[in-house]
Amino acid sequence: MAKKPDTASRIADNKKAAYNYFFEERFEAGLVLEGWEVKSLREGKVQITDGYVVIRNGELFVIGVQIQPLGTASTHISPDKQRTKKLLMHKEEIKRLIGKVEQKGYTLVPLNLHWKAGKIKCEIALAKGKAEHDKRDTIKDREGKREVERAMKTHHR
Repeated sequence: MAKKPDTASRIADNKKAAYNYFFEERFEAGLVLEGWEVKSLREGKVQITDGYVVIRNGELFVIGVQIQPLGTASTHISPDKQRTKKLLMHKEEIKRLIGKVEQKGYTLVPLNLHWKAGKIKCEIALAKGKAEHDKRDTIKDREGKREVERAMKTHHR
């Protein structure tokens, strides 16, 4: 019997998202995937940094998430690593998100892919883009924290 993956283990993170956006709210969505994509995700063959969420006909889709096909992929399919994937959420949540996105400056960004109860979930955020000076502040804060950590490490030795 195959062992199921950890109930909440991370598959991939979008580290660039926190640098480029302020997050207002976070949501968890299911993903419509093909079999070969699930196998590739188990191996960690995914990149979500360039991913973004679009709204089409009242539904949410994630674009730009690249899933590398495994060399052992089935012979009867031709994997498309750039395939648009549908996100699954409750209709009321989607309607609320569409309303927010239609407000000026809001966008939907994929934050990570993770396992939850044997299913692959995508965490998305309702976000606002950061201005250039905000990005510089993010870098300064991060470097300041690193310096403090380094000082603490050398002090304890």
